[in-house]
Amino acid sequence: MVKHKASGKIYIIQLKDIFIFATKLNKQIMKKILLTLAILCCFTVLTKAQFEGSKQIFESPKLKETIKTQKTVAILPFEVKISYRKQPKNFNAEANKSQEESMAKSIQASMYTFLLRKASDYTVTFQDVDKTNILLKKAGVLGKLDETTKDELAKILGVDAVIGGRFETEQTKSEAGAIASAVLFGGFGGKSGTGTMFLTINNGADGELMWRFFKTMDDSIMSSTDDMVERMMRKISRNFPYKS
Repeated sequence: MVKHKASGKIYIIQLKDIFIFATKLNKQIMKKILLTLAILCCFTVLTKAQFEGSKQIFESPKLKETIKTQKTVAILPFEVKISYRKQPKNFNAEANKSQEESMAKSIQASMYTFLLRKASDYTVTFQDVDKTNILLKKAGVLGKLDETTKDELAKILGVDAVIGGRFETEQTKSEAGAIASAVLFGGFGGKSGTGTMFLTINNGADGELMWRFFKTMDDSIMSSTDDMVERMMRKISRNFPYKS
C-alpha cells in the first residue's frame, strides 16, 4: 500500500503487479540485447565472408603440360612477417623474429599434413618436410631461401617442383582484447588481426613460376595454424594444379 503525499490518496500496489512489470521490462531489455547481438553477428559474418572472398590465382600457359612430367614436389618453409598496427609496450624484436621462424615451419608442416591426408587425390607425391629442411640445412640455405633460386632449391632437394609461400599478418588487437571479444560474441569477435597468404609453385627444371595463389584471411586467436591452412587449402582445392 502506497500513500500519495500531494493528494493524500492511497494506492494499493500488490507485489505480483511489481513482478509482472519487472518481467515485462526485462523481456524488452533482453529483446533489445538479443537483437543487437544478432545484428552484430550477421554483420561480422558478412564482413568476414567478403574479406575471406578476396583471392587471386595465376596459372602459367605451360602449367598443364609441365605438371604431366612431375612426380615429386617439396614444400618449402614459408616466409612469415608479423607486424602490429600498434606496437605492444613490451615488444621484443628477437622474440618476434623467433615467432616468425616458428610459424614458417608450422605452416609448412600443416600444409604437408593436409596434402598427405589427401594423397590419393593428387598426381604427385610430396617430400617429407623434415627431409626437406634437413637437406636445406646441409646445403646451408635454410635461412637464405630468398637468396636462392627455385631451380637451385629443387636441385638440392631432388624434386621436380617446389611449393613456396609467404604469410603476412598485422595484429590489430591485443590477445586479451581478442579473447574478451570472443567470449562476448561467442567466437565472432575473436579476430585479432588480418593476414595475406601467397602460395606459389615453381618448376624445378628452370625455376619458372607455374602457379600462384593469393588470399586475404582472418588471423584469429580462436584458430590454430592447422585450422588456418585447412581453410586456405579448402578454398583452393578446386584450382590446385596437382589434383587428379
